[in-house]
Amino acid sequence: MVFKVDPSGNETVLHSFTGGDDGKSPYAGVIRDSAGNLYGTTGSGGAGCPSPGCGVVYKLDTARNLTVLYAFTGGADGGFPTGSLTGDSAGNLYGTTNGGGNTCNCGVVFKLDRSGNETVLYTFTGTDGDGPQAGVIRDSAGNLYGTTDFGGTDGYGVVYKVDASGRETVLYDFTDGADGANPYAGVIRDSAGNLYGTTLYGGNVAACPATFFTPAGCGVVFKLDTAGNETALYSFTGGADGSVPVAGVIRNPAGILFGTTEQGGTKEVGVVFVLKPQ
Repeated sequence: MVFKVDPSGNETVLHSFTGGDDGKSPYAGVIRDSAGNLYGTTGSGGAGCPSPGCGVVYKLDTARNLTVLYAFTGGADGGFPTGSLTGDSAGNLYGTTNGGGNTCNCGVVFKLDRSGNETVLYTFTGTDGDGPQAGVIRDSAGNLYGTTDFGGTDGYGVVYKVDASGRETVLYDFTDGADGANPYAGVIRDSAGNLYGTTLYGGNVAACPATFFTPAGCGVVFKLDTAGNETALYSFTGGADGSVPVAGVIRNPAGILFGTTEQGGTKEVGVVFVLKPQ
């Protein structure tokens, strides 16, 4: 569902998905325009392909009317969007799909205009990234930045840039070492152009050895500078500090990062953490 929580903590359900043409299983949150309309994606559902559907982009207006702006077919246009959207001043929406594209089924970066026309800006092929779980962010020049969970030279995911002309550049290729592996969330960007994010695995592999179910390492918080140099700002140990940061980070004006982990902590059910510049 899509919900609203007011300042007093009262929740209102704005829309309950039916699993039909309106979509099913929204993995990401929503963005909001100046008129109060909400925009988001669902990971499946929609009329674009056979059951359970390949996902949709939707708009929910202030009267709680939901409009499907685009239903993915799972083909060249992409399928199964799991990330959030980014908008521009002209009302265009930008996002990613986890699958679809070409025969690799590695996903796409797309643009959706105000009329509901979808343009595939870039199609992943595997070595340049595979399976973006998160959406993209956009700078003032129209460049888009994001991550893929898999793909790259070693298969452990990448940080990428797609410029306004649709050219993709792999900014960093994870190696599953101290640098991290498998970035599930997207990135944020500071005023100097540095990018910050997290990886699910990699980092301190000695503290978090591989198991039958998971790779080595409990994940890292990383910084990627404008020259493409990656720094693991922190490597989780799987203890009281947390493990497996599924979500990304936010940053305040002092450069302090805030985030969460899915696992670890004193109760083994995750933590909220603060990471200071030093």
